[in-house]
Amino acid sequence: MKVSDFYYDLPEELIAQHPASRRSDSEMLVLDRRSGAFSRHGFVEFPQYLRSGDCLVINDTRVLCARLWGHRAQTGGRVQAFLLTPTTDSTWTCLLRPGRRLPPGSRVELDASGGFVVTRKNQDGTFQIRFDTEDVFALMEKAGQIPLPPYINREPLPEDRERYQTVYASTPGAVAAPTAGLHFTSDMLSGLEARGVKIARLTLHVGAGTFKPVSVERVEDHVMHAENYYFSDASAELINHTRQEGGRVVCVGTTTVRVLETCFDPASGMVKPGSGQTSIFLHPPHRSRVADGLLTNFHLPQSTLLMLVCTFADHAHVMKAYDFAVRSRMRFYSYGDCMLLI
Repeated sequence: MKVSDFYYDLPEELIAQHPASRRSDSEMLVLDRRSGAFSRHGFVEFPQYLRSGDCLVINDTRVLCARLWGHRAQTGGRVQAFLLTPTTDSTWTCLLRPGRRLPPGSRVELDASGGFVVTRKNQDGTFQIRFDTEDVFALMEKAGQIPLPPYINREPLPEDRERYQTVYASTPGAVAAPTAGLHFTSDMLSGLEARGVKIARLTLHVGAGTFKPVSVERVEDHVMHAENYYFSDASAELINHTRQEGGRVVCVGTTTVRVLETCFDPASGMVKPGSGQTSIFLHPPHRSRVADGLLTNFHLPQSTLLMLVCTFADHAHVMKAYDFAVRSRMRFYSYGDCMLLI
């Protein structure tokens, strides 16, 4: 397929700049995977689409307060560090601005306390830096800024520290939120469990590559970024048992789909626990082998995330639903409304 097959025209004013006043206040477009029929609902109706014996799969990654500010020790010039992944307790891969003025050996003093030294510039434009402290996670929680996506055209507010995290976020490591999960409240999840819906947790740390545009013409030529994941024995067993007993597996977000498809064993027809990095690229004509349903936000035109959504229903059905969402003025992207394919 051509990347242009996944284009749609989105007015800029439909890109949500703030979350809904309450998490579950969002709208939800429900798409029938088989027929392509769709209808608009409030997200509060989501539990009606699950039944006892189903399994809801959630990603418990926690977004890092990954933006740190400081100044160059030699000149006093302003510096922004966007932390990506740790290599040791005190060394991290990051993006630096202005990177061209920070060769290896440069010292940056942080606004909070302490600082770091640039140790290497990588070929992909990222940098290796070494902090004075080994507890960089604590430093980020104290002085870091939540990294809102580039299409949110404002500075982070104090409430973003809560609202750009899911209520079940527990494993630090992401630089972007698994946004389909932002709609859930603790009460809704408890209510689902009380009705017999099982909840399986996994971890995929969403990386900055999730915002990387697709620059090729043919979908198949795109090289996917890698992200770290962890999938426990208990969650694998829960999902396999659900499928064996005739229940449905419903994924919250594209990140959970990526992990399940990475861990699927064609020989046994089951998912296997594991951890590591996945660079799996899911696009038509591939079809989900594990999940029966997907809850996901509306994604950027021509993005790998939209391509993944089109593995759950015919491309034409998904694009028609997106056209309806635009015409009916639904809210798009991270803080926007959502779509259930089931």
